[in-house]
Amino acid sequence: MDRKKIARDLFEAEKECRQIAMPTASNPDMTVEDAYAVQLENVAKKVAAGEKIIGMKIGLTSKGMQNLLHVNEPDYGHLTDKMLVLEGEACPIDELIQPKVEGELAFCLKKTLRGPGVTVADVYNATEYVVPAIEIVDSRIKDWKITLPDTIADDGSSARFIIGGRMTPIANVDMRLTGMTLEKNGELVNSGTCAEVLGNPAASVAWLANKLSAFDIELKEGNIVMAGALTAAQPAAKGDSFTVSFYGMGSVTAKFK
Repeated sequence: MDRKKIARDLFEAEKECRQIAMPTASNPDMTVEDAYAVQLENVAKKVAAGEKIIGMKIGLTSKGMQNLLHVNEPDYGHLTDKMLVLEGEACPIDELIQPKVEGELAFCLKKTLRGPGVTVADVYNATEYVVPAIEIVDSRIKDWKITLPDTIADDGSSARFIIGGRMTPIANVDMRLTGMTLEKNGELVNSGTCAEVLGNPAASVAWLANKLSAFDIELKEGNIVMAGALTAAQPAAKGDSFTVSFYGMGSVTAKFK
């Protein structure tokens, strides 16, 4: 298996906004470890080109998604400054391939978290505030037909993200029972509670910190961590507007042009 070729194919597909066949089709022996190595190779290319890593995203945090891909743990991807869309700005859809929108909580860290052994209590202690957030996921792999190694190699299907402007201290949020709604063009399409994310989104962040320790990576002070979607992703098209609202925490909107 040629990791460098897989990385190059994915990198060029993202750059050229085109779909490719899933890497595991021609590399059926590709493991999760191989996939993370591919992801890190492309992250290094982005950093070398001037992008700055500003956080991480966690995916496959719901049991439904894990069952769909026949896995028993989440995955993750890297977030760079180029992926951040400022609230109020429209996201150019021609920079994406087959985008979908997810609503989740973003954790903004005031302390570094380094595994192994990070607990939920450590996450609470390290978090300055949480904010409503939208992740715009995208896949460079044709028709979203992916296995776990495919999406991991593809940076966890990361593309863009938007964080809301209302910052809430984590101590003021019931991390299990807080509800979220997702509206598309003014109509409610999804709703859920934070308990959908590993029972508690802070547990998702703890999982990530511990998982990253195997690669000698830490969640740094100042990082943004997207803790995982509360509900199913919704496809986006030009002209669409999505609003994610968390009870007592405000909302955030994504518009596509």
